[in-house]
Amino acid sequence: MSDNYSMKEAMIFSQRIAQLSKALWKSVEKDWQQWIKPYDLNINEHHILWIAYHLNGASISDVAKFGVMHVSTAFNFSKKLEERGFLQFSKKENDKRNTYIQLTEQGELILLELMESYEPSNNSVFSGAMPLKELYGKFPDIIEIMTIVRNIYGDDFMEIFEKSFTNIDSKFTDENGKLEKKNPAAKELA
Repeated sequence: MSDNYSMKEAMIFSQRIAQLSKALWKSVEKDWQQWIKPYDLNINEHHILWIAYHLNGASISDVAKFGVMHVSTAFNFSKKLEERGFLQFSKKENDKRNTYIQLTEQGELILLELMESYEPSNNSVFSGAMPLKELYGKFPDIIEIMTIVRNIYGDDFMEIFEKSFTNIDSKFTDENGKLEKKNPAAKELA
C-alpha cells in the first residue's frame, strides 16, 4: 500500500472511471453510428477520415496512434476508404517504410457533408451537458479527464486532439445553425 492512497480508494476510483466510461461510450457510440449511418461509414472509417483531414498526410502509424486502434485496423479500414475513393495511399521519398494517407477531394467532401449534417439535438452526450452549459454559461472543460488521457497517451496525442478542434474553430463558421467551411477566397478579400 502506498502512502498516497489506500487500496480501497484505488479500487473505487478505478471502478468509477471504468463504469462511467462504459456508460458514456455506449451513448457516444450510438450517437456516432446514427450520425454517420446515412454515409455508409462505420466509426473507424469516420475517425480515419477525421484524422486524415486534420493531420493532412498522416502515416498509418499516426492514424493508429491518434485513432486509438491497432495498426492493422487502421490499415484495413483505410484500404476500404481508398477503394471507395475517399483516401489515397502514398510513400514518401525519404520514408519508404511508412504508408501515408491523404484525403481525396471526394473524401474531403463527404467529411465536410458529415460536419454540416451534425445535429446537436440528436446527440445524447451534448443534451446531457446542456444543463451544465445553462448553469455555468459554457460546456464542461473536462480538464481532469484530459489530464488522465494525457498521462496515458502522452503529449503528442493531446496536441493532435486539440489541433482538430483548433482547426474547426479557425476554418469553419456557424451559418444558420449549420457548420460550414469558411470560403478561402472570402478570407483573402477581407
